[in-house]
Amino acid sequence: MSQKMKLLLGIAALVVLLVGAYFLYDRLSADVSHDVLVSQDADETPTEAETETETQTVPSDTEETTEKEEEEATANLVPDFTVTDADGNEVKLSDYFGKPIVLNFWASWCGPCKSEMPDFNEFHGKLGEEITFLMVNMTDGSRETVDTAKDYVAEQGFTFPVLFDTAGNAAATFGVYSLPTTYFIDVQGNAVAYAMGAIDADTLQKGIDMIYSQA
Repeated sequence: MSQKMKLLLGIAALVVLLVGAYFLYDRLSADVSHDVLVSQDADETPTEAETETETQTVPSDTEETTEKEEEEATANLVPDFTVTDADGNEVKLSDYFGKPIVLNFWASWCGPCKSEMPDFNEFHGKLGEEITFLMVNMTDGSRETVDTAKDYVAEQGFTFPVLFDTAGNAAATFGVYSLPTTYFIDVQGNAVAYAMGAIDADTLQKGIDMIYSQA
């Protein structure tokens, strides 16, 4: 057998292996649900900067109680970020404070993301008046563009709001390095729980119950 023929057979075998691995991964990621919901602790809250406060006077018992309540109320306050909406307008996460928020980071090339999105869309249809669902697309401009993301959402018939992180501000602010990632944020803007990896409908309901309980 000639060297050229051996080379061609080797390339063909590699292509078959890669294609098989891709479809196996896609199938497994669609079939497996991950109950990965984690309660958000204060020291785990994503933040851009820490603020130091000096106390120069001794507060009264009432002042101490008030300060403690204020600290507890903002213990897990999420940092703000700026993205664009479907019309290209800049919006901030804080614009949506006032209702509980389910914040999801995704991309159309991500198999696990696609496996959980029908559940998010179904819950948005049922609870969209009480809870804000924000699906933040990781729009890097090459692997994912605004057009490819919009086309995928339209093809699937999803109705939840989609935001586009074209500058990487949201991902950097929350330290998102794995997709999908979901945060459950209460009405005051505090992170109550998060999940890294695809979640199923039961886990999504658990997270929603947690931010309802904080209202």
